Amino acid sequence: MFGHIIWAALALAIAGSSAPSAGQGAPGGSADLRLASIGYRLATANVALCTDRAPTPGLAVHALSEYDPPVRAAARAKFGFALPVAVEGVVAGSPAARAGVVANDALAAVDGLPLPLTPATGLATGADRDAVLALIARRPADAPLRLTLVRDGAQRVLTVPPSPGCRTQFQVVVAPPMEASADGAIVQIGARFFENYADDQVAAVVAHELAHNILRHRVRLDAAGVKRGLLAEIGRNGRLFRRTESEADLLGVHLLRNAGYDPRAAVRFWREHGGDVDGGLFRSRTHPSSAARARAIEAEIARIPADAPRPYVPPMLATRDAPLE
Repeated sequence: MFGHIIWAALALAIAGSSAPSAGQGAPGGSADLRLASIGYRLATANVALCTDRAPTPGLAVHALSEYDPPVRAAARAKFGFALPVAVEGVVAGSPAARAGVVANDALAAVDGLPLPLTPATGLATGADRDAVLALIARRPADAPLRLTLVRDGAQRVLTVPPSPGCRTQFQVVVAPPMEASADGAIVQIGARFFENYADDQVAAVVAHELAHNILRHRVRLDAAGVKRGLLAEIGRNGRLFRRTESEADLLGVHLLRNAGYDPRAAVRFWREHGGDVDGGLFRSRTHPSSAARARAIEAEIARIPADAPRPYVPPMLATRDAPLE
């Protein structure tokens, strides 16, 4: 499942201002489609590692309601939007692409079910997009997905072959900070990652955040009663946060390798660019230093058995339900 968050800067770009859109000039096209492609590759290649699965057809959707009202007419002119929700992009070689889904197809129904849209408002909101992604996520992960689409005024039904993946939405956030996060269901990546880094380096960040979801870190941290905010770095709170960050780094190694990426891209990222992300000397103590992360990742790569299959299920997954203490 893939989505994005449109903020003012991207809306202005669509309206034709001089502000650059997310990912402009970067390899592979727009930030949304680049993240969709990376997320699709990681989610489907690692489905054997995930207990919570969902259909992963390989498409990015967006809704007209995501755009600020002053630029909705420009968004409609650029993207079509024959209906409130449309396909923004399709991952090359994905089941959706093979089924014939193309960018700007308007989405009318999923498996014959109408889209759960919200009443129109004068505010930009991702509610319609999120509702459609949730509808797709509730469908059987290993069953075909029937999409009712409108293209050039004609309605058609395309059947997307089964494509189970790890149940996670991937969203680009257009905002100034170099930030990435995961909340158990969604991975959010700042648009500046796509402006500054190649896909294999972005994939290292995405794999780390996906690892948090696979390892159920949000749920387990909440169950442990950790404090967030100003108290997050102190004592037991800081120790547990650092532990989950280290675990996500190590599992990310295997997610990258299973998906055909070179896991050493993560080593290079933290050695060469870690300070861009963690603040260097001013980093949060909820995270290990960039140098420590690079060393730990390199050591985990060395521990992978020479004859390890793909996908390889590392032993650390056996503890994903254990309480954090």
